[in-house]
Amino acid sequence: MILFSSAFSFMIGIILLAFVLWLFSKSIRFLFRFILNSIVGFIFLIIFNFFGGIVGLYLPVNVITAFVAGVLGIPGIIVLLLAKYFFHFI
Repeated sequence: MILFSSAFSFMIGIILLAFVLWLFSKSIRFLFRFILNSIVGFIFLIIFNFFGGIVGLYLPVNVITAFVAGVLGIPGIIVLLLAKYFFHFI
């Protein structure tokens, strides 16, 4: 009976460990995607500022604007432009 109880506890422990590792891998993947999107947003902002400077459009490059541009892409840059020039938010 004791052998069955310890084997059952061991199996439950292994299942819980697998579940925790699965959750951890999901959160690492989410964090990696967040960082990658922010880098892509930063690159979009740099390119936009290079070509937008020709016609007088400029967006500040910081963590918030890079994240918005990275998550939303081109519509994110449009949202940032609206926030800056129409609402004077940025």
